[in-house]
Amino acid sequence: MTAEVLDPSPIAAQYREEVRREVERLTDAAGRRPRIRGLLAQEEGPAATYARYARRGCEAVGIDLDVRHVDAEQVEAAVAEANVDPEVDGVFLYYPLTDRAGDRWLRELVDPRKDVEGLHSFWSRLLYENQRFVDAEHRMRAILPCTPLAILKLLQHAGMEGTNVNAPLEGVTACVINRSDLVGLPLAAMLANDGARVHSLDLSGSVTFEPAIGRRTHDVRDSGIDRVAALAAADVVISAVPSKDFELVRGDEIREGAICVDVAEYSNFDASVMERARAFVPRVGPLTIAMAMRNLTRLAAMRAR
Repeated sequence: MTAEVLDPSPIAAQYREEVRREVERLTDAAGRRPRIRGLLAQEEGPAATYARYARRGCEAVGIDLDVRHVDAEQVEAAVAEANVDPEVDGVFLYYPLTDRAGDRWLRELVDPRKDVEGLHSFWSRLLYENQRFVDAEHRMRAILPCTPLAILKLLQHAGMEGTNVNAPLEGVTACVINRSDLVGLPLAAMLANDGARVHSLDLSGSVTFEPAIGRRTHDVRDSGIDRVAALAAADVVISAVPSKDFELVRGDEIREGAICVDVAEYSNFDASVMERARAFVPRVGPLTIAMAMRNLTRLAAMRAR
């Protein structure tokens, strides 16, 4: 078996077309288009690269992206300014802007009505409580974090599916290596809310997200499962460890026919996984940007109601 390599770019293009049509609908008679304010502290590095890709993606669908370079001590004021600016429909923070604790605080300062990344605690609460709509009439969908959402879409395109008796991912077992607030934690919750059992691994240990079947939302418990057992049981393996020192996931650790997704800046998978995996997703970035743009159009539509 040789794994199929799933390129996210064509999938992202499909979602960009959806976004482009929505941007046209939201553009007013004076020609004003939806606008994002981006805040960036780095001249070079992953954040600056991400900002450049985001600009291209926005330009392709007709969204105005205004990226401003800020120093750490200026960020809070810049976020506050974007929050009250009627010309700004969304705010995009390119991390790191300060340190880890400071960046977590900055996410809370963004007006959730302009949070295209879906990381404010207002949106996180809805996610972890498995509330999928903002309103009682179920007309306005909750905003989901764009990177975990992109991963979920790619897994679906790669053929991830459950028994579909009580939930779309019932019967699926996943292993997520990384439990950060940005990627691993919300992704595990999203998978479990759709019915999967998720073994979540990080440096502090392992927990298992039990599926939201027969209850409103998923349940999290200490499991003590180790890497060997978690990988061997997984139909889906997602790794997002941002370190060159991470011990790469090897082919002999995963079950034959698993779907593997690499989300990290540095590769988290050894080449040998290609001999056992059914599908391999080497990057997520293009679809993350498409999901952020889709979030923007949904936020703009909410504000227009």
